[in-house]
Amino acid sequence: MENGEKAVETIVVGNYVEMESEGKASDMKSKLSNMFWHGGSVYDAWFSCASNQVAQVLLTLPYSFSQLGMLSGILFQLFYGLLGSWTAYLISILYVEYRTRKEREKVNFRNHVIQWFEVLDGLLGKHWRNVGLAFNCTFLLFGSVIQLIACASNIYYINDNLDKRTWTYIFGACCATTVFIPSFHNYRIWSFLGLVMTTYTAWYLTIASILHGQVQGVKHSGPSKLVLYFTGATNILYTFGGHAVTVEIMHAMWKPQKFKSIYLFATLYVLTLTLPSASAVYWAFGDLLLNHSNAFALLPKNLFRDFAVVLMLIHQFITFGFACTPLYFVWEKLIGMHECRSMCKRAAVRLPVVIPIWFLAIIFPFFGPINSTVGSLLVSFTVYIIPALAHVFTFRSSAARENAVEQPPRFLGRWTGAFTINAFIVVWVFVVGFGFGGWASMINFVHQIDTFGLFTKCYQCPPPVMASPPPISHPHVNHTRGL
Repeated sequence: MENGEKAVETIVVGNYVEMESEGKASDMKSKLSNMFWHGGSVYDAWFSCASNQVAQVLLTLPYSFSQLGMLSGILFQLFYGLLGSWTAYLISILYVEYRTRKEREKVNFRNHVIQWFEVLDGLLGKHWRNVGLAFNCTFLLFGSVIQLIACASNIYYINDNLDKRTWTYIFGACCATTVFIPSFHNYRIWSFLGLVMTTYTAWYLTIASILHGQVQGVKHSGPSKLVLYFTGATNILYTFGGHAVTVEIMHAMWKPQKFKSIYLFATLYVLTLTLPSASAVYWAFGDLLLNHSNAFALLPKNLFRDFAVVLMLIHQFITFGFACTPLYFVWEKLIGMHECRSMCKRAAVRLPVVIPIWFLAIIFPFFGPINSTVGSLLVSFTVYIIPALAHVFTFRSSAARENAVEQPPRFLGRWTGAFTINAFIVVWVFVVGFGFGGWASMINFVHQIDTFGLFTKCYQCPPPVMASPPPISHPHVNHTRGL
């Protein structure tokens, strides 16, 4: 069995080793390029997963805690963190299974990035491919929209001379520059910096909230309504559903079969950021968060907060690239440009992908509520239900299980245990995440539309302070005249 696993490893990583040997650094410029630009190690994958998993949701989790209450907020983070790690593991298993089968057939992936819908197509057929493609692309599209909305929401707390819609126009143009990043292989320095930025922001939120103390008359009434409860829960479902780009991250690795537990370790680190920050902000501000989905809105303006805002802006640019790059790949494959060697030509043809993202961010600028809606309607299927079902159907026959590249862990009960966990995830996420979560998040989302309207110029902005009119001077009237 060990010899078989080594043979599989050789097959899976063959092209990567070959590519790396061809690209050995020959001068200082190449060495620097490899150090900052060309990443494919286990550490690069960990940084990518951890950095991509917690972005603007760091700022909306206190809002979710105000909807859920402290205890439920903590428990849902732990629960969905485990569920997300398991389904990311399933995706990695299916990727290795697909790639091994294809490379045994002498298929060359030298200039081709494997994506999730192709894994589904190769293992289960075109109907699975179509469903996976539809959910994945729609989720990543709205994931990019959310990052753009978050950019406008955050910068407003530094400079409110422009409204949030105008800031969306500006950051849409900035984020369009991600068309020049070829693939996840080239996110090495960005992933590292992104995690540093979210780490600073998380601990700023924690320390600033503790130092600020509780506001006068603070109330912690959550959970008060079922609608709010399930809305908050689906935002956490969304938080730990960032593995829609797992396949692309794996494909950028030199040894993708080593990915299996990376997402779990990334999740454990992310929990050290999300639990203290969300708990501290909710402790300090309580029910005030119900009307302030961005935690920055309640913290006092100072140098530390402004620095955190700037770091989050940069990080959201990085996360926009993470969410949008798979969409670039799909578009390139659709128009036949994916294997083009010219990065300038590929960048040019990628630009149309950014336009609908820009437009949707202007239509639905509801920072916070949109997370829950995307979580319940898209994330629930994209990264929880479909991977769990795909794993069951791929290995439903005894022959497939016997010849599987990767066997499920023994401590979980091998195939019986794996299939039991998968069945639980499908039922739970469909009923609680998609069912109750979809009902609650849509009610909340429609409420935002009714309250603020589509294309709203400045979502949740404080009303402008009206200058008091100058006193009206009346001319003196001689009331004795005519008497």
